[in-house]
Amino acid sequence: MSRAGERIAALPMYDLPELRPATDRLWQAVALRLRTAGVPGVPAELRRGDDLIGLWTDPGLLLAQACGLPFTTLLADRVRFVATPAYAISGCEGGSYRSWVVVREGASTTSLAELEGSRAAVNAPHSQSGANALAAATVPFAAGRPFFSGIVETGAHAASLAAVREGRADCAAIDCVTFALLARHRPAAVAGLRVLAATPPAPALPLVTAAGTGRRTVAALRRALAAAIADPALAATCDALGLAGIAVGDGRAYGRIRAMHRAARTRGCARLASFMIKG
Repeated sequence: MSRAGERIAALPMYDLPELRPATDRLWQAVALRLRTAGVPGVPAELRRGDDLIGLWTDPGLLLAQACGLPFTTLLADRVRFVATPAYAISGCEGGSYRSWVVVREGASTTSLAELEGSRAAVNAPHSQSGANALAAATVPFAAGRPFFSGIVETGAHAASLAAVREGRADCAAIDCVTFALLARHRPAAVAGLRVLAATPPAPALPLVTAAGTGRRTVAALRRALAAAIADPALAATCDALGLAGIAVGDGRAYGRIRAMHRAARTRGCARLASFMIKG
């Protein structure tokens, strides 16, 4: 929890240790522009930690990246939408992204339908890319039945990849941005695996601020983000992070994620739906 008058910022969703210098450089560029615009209380450094819900709901939140599923459920009316990042990564188009459904390289599986009765590795119940996207991909085949024989909760996409590779699970849905960044920086993490299918697209992980943040500050955040990502001096930094730009809207595009979640709970894989976040 932030202290009274203190603002916090965090970009935790793709914060691999190998990428933290680039993430910090991006924030320094955004922070400089915010201070120049007169935004008070801009933190000098990003906050890092494991309590994401506490971070996202902190009244002192200036900027953070959230996951799309809790944005439409747990965080509804508790944060304010700022922007959607666009990534120059396979599986991303404009402000949308997908997950790759992965299996072991030697598995005989050739289609999603053939995953019936298998074990799925899922990073977290509140994950759009690991849980909700997988549910959306299997809705046509599950028809409300327990499509998977079991769910293995891993705590992280990298751990889900390891669970599949080591045979503790048969498949997993992995955020395409995470997959690309791991393939670039930790090729061993994706070795021995292959992409079986892609999940339906969804809006990329939203950038949010505290619900009480004023319109002028939200506008300043959008300008600072867009200017930093477009700055030629930061081209290498943005390339390292896979960032191509931001899309500004009102957040209504995330209704697609809410619809995926509703379909999963009413006619998707019963076992995965019962594991997922409620809301």
